[in-house]
Amino acid sequence: MNATSGQAIPQGRIYLDAASSAPLHPVARSALLAALEDGWADPARLYSEARRARQLLDAAREVVAGVIGARPDEVAFTASGTQAVHLGVLGGLAGRRRAGDVLVHSTVEHSAVLHSAERHVGAGGRAVPVGVDRAGVVDVTAFADAVRAPGVGLAVLMSANHEVGTVQPVAAVAEVCAGAGVPLVVDAAQSVGRVEVPTGWSLLTASAHKWGGPPGVGVLAVRKGVRWSSPNPADEREQGRVPGFGDLPAVVAAAASLRARASEQADEATRLSPLVDRIRDRVAATVPDVEVVGHGTERLPHLVTFSCLYVDGEALLHALDARGFAVSSGSSCTSSTLTPSHVLEAMGVLSHGNVRVSLHRDTTAEEVDRFLAAVPEVVAELRRTAGVYGL
Repeated sequence: MNATSGQAIPQGRIYLDAASSAPLHPVARSALLAALEDGWADPARLYSEARRARQLLDAAREVVAGVIGARPDEVAFTASGTQAVHLGVLGGLAGRRRAGDVLVHSTVEHSAVLHSAERHVGAGGRAVPVGVDRAGVVDVTAFADAVRAPGVGLAVLMSANHEVGTVQPVAAVAEVCAGAGVPLVVDAAQSVGRVEVPTGWSLLTASAHKWGGPPGVGVLAVRKGVRWSSPNPADEREQGRVPGFGDLPAVVAAAASLRARASEQADEATRLSPLVDRIRDRVAATVPDVEVVGHGTERLPHLVTFSCLYVDGEALLHALDARGFAVSSGSSCTSSTLTPSHVLEAMGVLSHGNVRVSLHRDTTAEEVDRFLAAVPEVVAELRRTAGVYGL
C-alpha cells in the first residue's frame, strides 16, 4: 500500500498512468466508507433513510458545481465519463435538431466524442473535423469557419488532450461559438482537479477516476437555456438526463475527493510540472531518435508523451512493465492491429514506440529518476533485439 493514499500499488511498482486512472484519493476512500453506511437508500423516496440519501446527493452536487463553475441544478451524475460525453454530444444534437445537424469537433477528441460523431453520421447527420498543428492545438480560424457555416447544431472541443497534454484554446473557441449561437461541449476529463476549468462552455463533461475519485462516476453539466434532449428513453432521475438509480456512495466519494483535489491543485501543479520538464528534457537528451510530443508550455502539469523510432510500442510498454513501471501509450497499437493513435496521426508526429507518462499526487522525484534511468536502457535493448544498429 502507498503510505500516503492507502492505494493498493504493489511494493516496488511505480505507477505513472494517472491520465488513465488516478490512484484513489484518501479522502475518497473515507467518504466512500461513510456513504456506504448512510447513502444506500433511494434518494427519490420520502422516508427518513431516503431523505438522508437525498441530502448526501444534493451536497455532492453542490460541491461539484462549485468546482466547475456551474449551478447545482445544471449538474448530473452519470455512470462514467464516457457516458457523460455520449449524453452530452448526442443529447445536445437532439436538442438542436431544428437548428442544424452538423457536429463540429477537433480531430484529436477522445474516442467517446468520435464514436458519438459516428453514431450521429450513421443516423443521417453530418460531422466536420477540424485539424490541429504539430503541438496538438486546434486551428481556431478553421474551427470558427466551420462553426459559422449554415446548419451547425453543436461544437465539441476538449479542454486538454488526454494523450499529449496540450491545453486547447477553449476561451477563443467559446467566444466564436457564442457569436455563432452554437453550443460548445467541453470534455474536461483531464482538466478537472488538475487545472482551472475553462469558462464559456455550454455543456461540460468530466470523469471522477481521473481526479482520484472512484470509477463509475461521470459528470454532465448542461447550462440553463441550452437545448438538450435525452437520447435515451424517458427517466425521472438526474433531471431526466441520466436513467437509472445511480451509485450514491461513489458519487459522494467523487465529490469529496474533488473538493480535496481543488484545494491541492495549485500546489500539486507547482510540484509536478518541474518533474514533467525533467522527463521532457532527459528523454530527449538520452534516447536517440525520440520525439517528445505535445505543446512545450501550454500543457497539463502532470502529463508528457514521447515516441521512439524503431521500437514496437507494445514491446516497449511490456519491457517497462517488467521493470516495475506502469505507463500507457497514446497509440492503440498491438502486434495484431498496428493501428496508430488518431491523435498522433492528426498532429503529424512520430507514433512509433509511443509512451505516455502521467504523474499523480504521490509521485516522487526519486520515482521519476528511476524511470529516466530505465528508459534509455530499455529502448536500446529493444532496438538491438529488432536488429537496429548504430543507435
